[in-house]
Amino acid sequence: MNVESADAAASSIAAAIGEPARARMLYCLADGRARTSTELAILADVSPSTASVHLRRLMTNRLVKVFAQGKHRYYSLEGPNVAAALEALSVLAGGTHDTFVPNTPEPLRAARTCYDHIAGTLGVALHDRIRTMGWLTGDSADAHSYELTARGATGLQGLGVDVDRARALRRRFAFACVDWSERRPHLGGALGAALLKVALKRRWVIQELDSRILSLTTLGRREILARFSLKL
Repeated sequence: MNVESADAAASSIAAAIGEPARARMLYCLADGRARTSTELAILADVSPSTASVHLRRLMTNRLVKVFAQGKHRYYSLEGPNVAAALEALSVLAGGTHDTFVPNTPEPLRAARTCYDHIAGTLGVALHDRIRTMGWLTGDSADAHSYELTARGATGLQGLGVDVDRARALRRRFAFACVDWSERRPHLGGALGAALLKVALKRRWVIQELDSRILSLTTLGRREILARFSLKL
């Protein structure tokens, strides 16, 4: 890239960030949580149609990306470099930005079922740790399915997860399911369901009667710490 084209690209990105409504959208997404265009419209104090125009501009400049889940489309920052740029601008401006505060009741937010897999803070933490351990490959910010690595298959089978049976089911094997309280992915699909089944069988969690709430047991905390190096 020559100097002129680099300058033009930087100028275009700066202009995209510089519009106040778009800046509000970007800083809202800087906490790592995805949001819908409707939510971003409200936060930016613009109409839904105007928000759509702004989001298209941000996507064109590769500042945000979108992925679909069911009837919803979720927007998030394109990557950590965008978050770093926003943070640097915030330092220069000397300002602060509000953080995302979920209004989900605490028991539901902590741990619950989402269809037949683990959601809430627990589900997101397990998803992130499994990804960090290299058990799954794939982009959690799009709608594509995850692939289980050889290390992941060995690790999950060691926990008692029937990986082969999960693969044989006529449903998606593993994918990033957006958590509606955390607005970050937890593990969905047949593999996520198999992991919940093991967690219930081993009494890491107990499901409340006629409720989606999962209660993490003392044993579960110990086991998750020992097996995933994850302190909850």
